[in-house]
Amino acid sequence: MNTDSNSRIYTVSHLNAEVRRVLENEMGIVWLVGEISNLTVPTSGHWYFTLKDSQAQVKCAMFRGNNRRVTFKPANGNQVLVRARLSLYEPRGDYQLIIESMQPEGEGLLKQMFEKLKMQLSAEGLFASSQKRTLPEQPKRVGIITSKTGAALHDILNVLKRRDPSLPVVIYPTLVQGDGAAIEIAQAIGRANSRDECDVLIVGRGGGSMEDLWCFNEEIVARTIAASQIPIVSAVGHEVDVTIADFVADVRAPTPSAAAELVSRDTSLRQQQIQQRIASLGNQIERFLDGQARSLTRLFHVLALQDPKKQIERQQQQIDALSLRMNIAMQSKVQRVSQTLDNLQQQLQRHSPIHGIQRQQRELIFFQQRLKDAMEKNLTAHRHAIQLKMETLDAVSPLATLTRGFSVTQSENSKVIRSVSEVSEGQTVVSVLPDGKFKSKVL
Repeated sequence: MNTDSNSRIYTVSHLNAEVRRVLENEMGIVWLVGEISNLTVPTSGHWYFTLKDSQAQVKCAMFRGNNRRVTFKPANGNQVLVRARLSLYEPRGDYQLIIESMQPEGEGLLKQMFEKLKMQLSAEGLFASSQKRTLPEQPKRVGIITSKTGAALHDILNVLKRRDPSLPVVIYPTLVQGDGAAIEIAQAIGRANSRDECDVLIVGRGGGSMEDLWCFNEEIVARTIAASQIPIVSAVGHEVDVTIADFVADVRAPTPSAAAELVSRDTSLRQQQIQQRIASLGNQIERFLDGQARSLTRLFHVLALQDPKKQIERQQQQIDALSLRMNIAMQSKVQRVSQTLDNLQQQLQRHSPIHGIQRQQRELIFFQQRLKDAMEKNLTAHRHAIQLKMETLDAVSPLATLTRGFSVTQSENSKVIRSVSEVSEGQTVVSVLPDGKFKSKVL
């Protein structure tokens, strides 16, 4: 066989290992949307499935340590958003994805957009405490930016009337959901600033799904809140709902009613100050925790690239594949034997005398023993065949040849020397042995 002296000869396993390393190290983490199909869940608890779209598909594996964090039960036909790293299953040469997280497609995309804008605005300093304006201790007029027909407006007005009936209120009605809502909210904030008739603004709405609250996650709303000269209290949804507007606003209130509590005068000025300080401290804690979470995520990414668990995961995948093949073979064998037993039982029913029944029972025990012996013999034969193949591979291995006292002689540029005519006196040659190399000079 003639080969270029500069070319490198690979074994199949070496090539697959190199390709796997390139995929894992060069591509890094990817986000992918697709439809689940061929979902398999073996006894190990790992998930194996195919992710596809209308034109292509890719095999995926999600190991037990990661799939325990999935908050829904996936099924064939589900559209999902996954976070994954590229890899290669070396025994079959199959390109695959190792899934690290999975979410339903719609919700997942919104969360991804949320996190992206959140990180961008945080990096620009829009969440910094130094940018926050202090709420007036005794506002002269409160502006409310929300839907004129929503429950949030009703709740805010009720609280303001109960706590300080004399406090004037200006309502800036706007959409708070759907197309065009973000633009209307931004325009209402701008209108309130241009009129300069309020000391503080409440911007918000009642609770809802992430899609319902999405206009408060729009960049135009965030930047308009940050640019406002009037202090703004964000009052979007319930206490568990968090939006970009909450991070940019000067104060975040857990509910619209709580926002009314924050901006209104009460019999105890000290209580109002305490509430404001608690809200400010909560914002600071949220921003601190958010920064710590981002740092932890970056460290996790670095650790994931060097994680020895990857090798264990690949070995676990091999074990699962072999276990699945063995189970299928065993089930097929059991089905054939079960069919034989069914036929014998039918014959036994057609010949019902006692002695016939006893004879059939003895035959049944005999066949069961034969089945057990055959299965053990079959397994022994398979093990023996595998052992023979391993010995055959060892026998033809180039390393095995070297261990018997042979060596490969090469020139310094790694070209194999096959004849004494290819060397000259004084030339340096390299001898390759099983455990290393050494150089020699031709005398």
